[in-house]
Amino acid sequence: MTSPGVPGGSAGHDRTDELPPGYRVGGWVVSELIGSGGWSTVYAARPADGPAGPSAADPDADPEGAPAGPADVALKIMPTAGLAPRQARRIMESARREVELGSRVGHPRLIGLLGSFVLAAPDRPAVDGAIVLVMERASGSLRELLDAGVPEADRGPLIAGICEGLAHLHRSGWVHADLKPENVLLGADRSVKLSDFGLATELTGTHGYAPPMGTLDYLPPERWRAPLGELGVRIRPTADIWALGIVVHEVFSSGGSPFSGATPVARGAAVQEYGEGRAPLRMDHAVPPFWRELAADCLAPTHEARAPHTAESLLARIAGHQETPGGGRQRTRARAAVLATAMCGVAAATLCSDAVRPVGSVPPGVVSSTAGTVRVFNAERSCRERVDRHPGCSLGLAIDPVRPYTADNVVPTRVWHGDVLAADCQVPDGQPIVDEEARWSTRWFRVRLPSGSAPSVAWLPAVRTKERPTLPECPRPTA
Repeated sequence: MTSPGVPGGSAGHDRTDELPPGYRVGGWVVSELIGSGGWSTVYAARPADGPAGPSAADPDADPEGAPAGPADVALKIMPTAGLAPRQARRIMESARREVELGSRVGHPRLIGLLGSFVLAAPDRPAVDGAIVLVMERASGSLRELLDAGVPEADRGPLIAGICEGLAHLHRSGWVHADLKPENVLLGADRSVKLSDFGLATELTGTHGYAPPMGTLDYLPPERWRAPLGELGVRIRPTADIWALGIVVHEVFSSGGSPFSGATPVARGAAVQEYGEGRAPLRMDHAVPPFWRELAADCLAPTHEARAPHTAESLLARIAGHQETPGGGRQRTRARAAVLATAMCGVAAATLCSDAVRPVGSVPPGVVSSTAGTVRVFNAERSCRERVDRHPGCSLGLAIDPVRPYTADNVVPTRVWHGDVLAADCQVPDGQPIVDEEARWSTRWFRVRLPSGSAPSVAWLPAVRTKERPTLPECPRPTA
């Protein structure tokens, strides 16, 4: 995990009182400073398994501050002490957004929010009363990878992962509003996790309202001249699509922007000239043709021209892309991203509570030899290792196995790795599905849902189980 973005590039208050290693924050002990932005500081932390560090722990900390799973986390500390009332309200609103989105919109491509609490630290006035967000810890950021050089084989899958996260956010009714390489975190396996939702905006109809902040290099033309109303500036998902276009160009051009200028303000002036039709879009020749076309669509100069290019449609284009020798691998991993979007990101977290309960016990990896049950398998390693039923690790079941596996073809009931489901028949030639490990199949199993679920049956793709039960063929459903 890297330092959070600095909203609008503005400097926050002076933090001269950094927390030293060993300092206890709620149920965690600080191990090192990760980075700082305009309004927050991020620390790596480990569970507090002994006496408190240099300060007493917050005795009134929310239970979220107590470790309950991960060995290491990132603590985002957002101080409010010494700020003017308006600044403090801005910090609290930013934290509220992150907590609300984190609790309602879980997904493997979004950084997980594990808890939040207010820190009582009378010995350190600078952080006394600070808001603390406990988050998953990542291995690094896309910005760090850009600085080091992105391996060619990883470029397409990284963009697909970003599209996957954006598709889930937009489908759930949110706009990120500050997409940039610093806010694209990476796991040890280069898996993508979008982060820093302090400016995330919930949509009301077709748009929402956000504070007049953002990172200048990633603002679309319309944001530069957007009127500031009582609720803020109007923002729509196409703002994220524009930022995605900038990121695509950076990934394939060693971090370069398609808009020239020595400073963010100068590059912003170039964006406005382009948006007004007074300058063409100039992209680096290093960007391959497919990605050049995709980035150009993301960077269409107006909201109206950008609107047809949704995160989901862009992800589908990437999935169907075939390039030179490395293109096959990129296509397979991108198609896996489409699957993960459909299975893990279709419903908001509130729908994920309707979970399938196991109906039997079959040891993992054992192939069933008779009809009756299938055990769910999640190809995401991090989800297989979790002991809780986290909404972000839930998987979707299809309504119809012969229709495209998209959001409108998934039942509300969710399942998790290890669940054992009653199965009664199969369709061998349904919709082809590829998983995150590049396994694919057209076979689907019809499974029965718990009593009271609507509908009472659903369909599990064969790539979501390692078992091959002996089942009769179902009458083929009609779309």
